[in-house]
Amino acid sequence: MRTLLLGVILSVVAAPCVAQTVLRSEPLMLAPYEIAFVQAASCPAGKVLKVTGAIRGLHRKRACVALAAEQASLGAATP
Repeated sequence: MRTLLLGVILSVVAAPCVAQTVLRSEPLMLAPYEIAFVQAASCPAGKVLKVTGAIRGLHRKRACVALAAEQASLGAATP
C-alpha cells in the first residue's frame, strides 16, 4: 500500500516537469544539441519551430514540429 501511495505522489509531482516551454524569440546562445521551441510566424498554425544548437562552425537545425497542447507552455526568452 505504501508503494502505491508513493508512486501516486511521485507521478503527481513529476507531471508538471514534462511540459515544454515555448519561447517567444530564438535564444542567442544555445549549447550544442540543446533544443529550444520557439513560437515563429514561419511555421503553420498549430506548429512551433524546433531549434537545435550546433557545435562551433556549423549552423543550427530548424524544423517546424507539432506540439501537443498539454505539453507546451508559453514562456519568455531570456537575453
